Amino acid sequence: MEIRRTFDVLDYAIKTYPRTDALASKVDGQWVTWSTAEYERIANQISYGLLAMGLKKGDKIVSASNNRPEWNFLDMGMMQIGVVHVPIYPTLSDEETAYIMEHSDSRLALVSDTALYKKFAKNRTPNIENIYTFNEVEGASNWQEIAELGEKNEKFWADKLPQIKDSIQAEDLFTIIYTSGTTGVPKGVMLSHKNMMSNLSDALHILDLETSARVLSFLPLCHVLERIVHYGYQLQGYGLYYAENLGTIGADLKEIKASTFVTVPRILEVMYDKILAKGKALKGIKKQVFFWAVNIGLRYEHGGVNGSWYAFQHRIVDKLVFSKWREGLGNNLQMAFSGGAALQPRLARVFTAAGIRIQEGYGLTETSPVIAINEKNYPDNMFGTVGLILKSVEVKIAGDGEILMKGPNLMMGYYKNEELTREVIDSDGWFHTGDIGEIIDGRFLKITDRKKEIFKNSGGKYIAPQSIENKIKESFFIDNALIIGENQKFTSAIISPNFRFLHDYCAKKSIHYRDNQELITKPQIISRYQQEINAINKNLGPHEQVKRFRLVVDEWTSATGELSPTLKLKRKFLHEKYDALIKEIYFISKTEDE
Repeated sequence: MEIRRTFDVLDYAIKTYPRTDALASKVDGQWVTWSTAEYERIANQISYGLLAMGLKKGDKIVSASNNRPEWNFLDMGMMQIGVVHVPIYPTLSDEETAYIMEHSDSRLALVSDTALYKKFAKNRTPNIENIYTFNEVEGASNWQEIAELGEKNEKFWADKLPQIKDSIQAEDLFTIIYTSGTTGVPKGVMLSHKNMMSNLSDALHILDLETSARVLSFLPLCHVLERIVHYGYQLQGYGLYYAENLGTIGADLKEIKASTFVTVPRILEVMYDKILAKGKALKGIKKQVFFWAVNIGLRYEHGGVNGSWYAFQHRIVDKLVFSKWREGLGNNLQMAFSGGAALQPRLARVFTAAGIRIQEGYGLTETSPVIAINEKNYPDNMFGTVGLILKSVEVKIAGDGEILMKGPNLMMGYYKNEELTREVIDSDGWFHTGDIGEIIDGRFLKITDRKKEIFKNSGGKYIAPQSIENKIKESFFIDNALIIGENQKFTSAIISPNFRFLHDYCAKKSIHYRDNQELITKPQIISRYQQEINAINKNLGPHEQVKRFRLVVDEWTSATGELSPTLKLKRKFLHEKYDALIKEIYFISKTEDE
């Protein structure tokens, strides 16, 4: 059958890959599954229920939820009748939530739990007719009421639904996804069925698993990458399992023996740090072998270019160490897809060396989202790049280094903002991504930084902070870093330490401290971090080298505001939070002979 609209995915799955565990989540600690047939039945009931409530093509529904099968039921039920789904991050502020509710013209809201219900109720705008919850919440309408209404009205709408579906065109709007709004009010990206399905058509081949595969989902479903991959999983017939939360990823991977997942770099960094922590706890020869394996992994290159001696060593450490890594992650994990931010090449190398292939890609919400992705095998996979440009996408590099693109996956525009749409899509139809990059070997796209994040120092030299930050984060001692120095004489860094590693280091060196606040002020600790910075500086240009740094006691998270929902640095927030510290760094510089 032809798959032109996003809801055609479910029809295809029913006919081609019916399975008993199409969707699964944990309820009271036990996995509960829904079959493909149940998925279709409930989605149809949602469609009937919404139609009975008077919703029609073009109406909007906003949702904020954790990942769960109910999200899919509502998503598919909306799409089948042309209702536009507006999924948003549950972590958005009250102001952003209220803005999106009103700006999107949504008629209904769907939320997962009591906390979100209270948040939406407090910020409810006049256009919202009702708020439905997935969990049972006292005093709130429940999503099952929509399904029950649909069941009661099935006889009336069952014959009409196929006609309604037939009337929906590939070019029609099916979702509005609001960007995080780190630089102003959120922008509503309008995507058509054609946008997403053309992108999926180009990239579906990378999901080359057995149809019996189970996959784990934990990125928010309002994240466009997780959403498109969801549709891809369903087209391939995989069982889609939802992690309980970010803290249970490792256990869930092992329990369901997952074959793959989609992630952002920050999650891979955390997984790697946990693996290293286990290695550091080993003693004697076992510890030596563990870190021998890590060093072998960090030197991994595609295509056997390291030679036969490296290959011999790799076989040994694979049996002794890497096999244990795979076992700890379920012994079935074949690959993971990374997007949303720049991935440190060392992570791609070491996981790939361990038999867990990391395929990094690149795109934006505005591009539905994929522009380029690394393929499965060498020579179509290159560490440090985001891979090959998709076949239906055109890319060129502007004179200032900005990546421009065209393609059927390019958004319809920003909702109710034609002026902003014209700012990013020029008169020749090229979308200006805001990212700086280059084409390597005439084939691979490499991202070097965000155009808006690049700054000049007082000497007029350009600094690309993201690439420096990624190099800094390669240190075991460092959890995260912010590069600063716009219009200043030299480059500096604010560093959030990896306190787990640092505490182990202090125990070995008999360094005593009362708390983390005291720890980061100890001269021997500052000296040790200076050693790390000195080593990093050797691989940086003179104007990029970090001349000064300050350690902070805070762990940076999305919950505390330093990271976005996709775990990228919120630079404006960090600059404001550490304003006094930044002023101290550069005030001192004016009183000293540099």
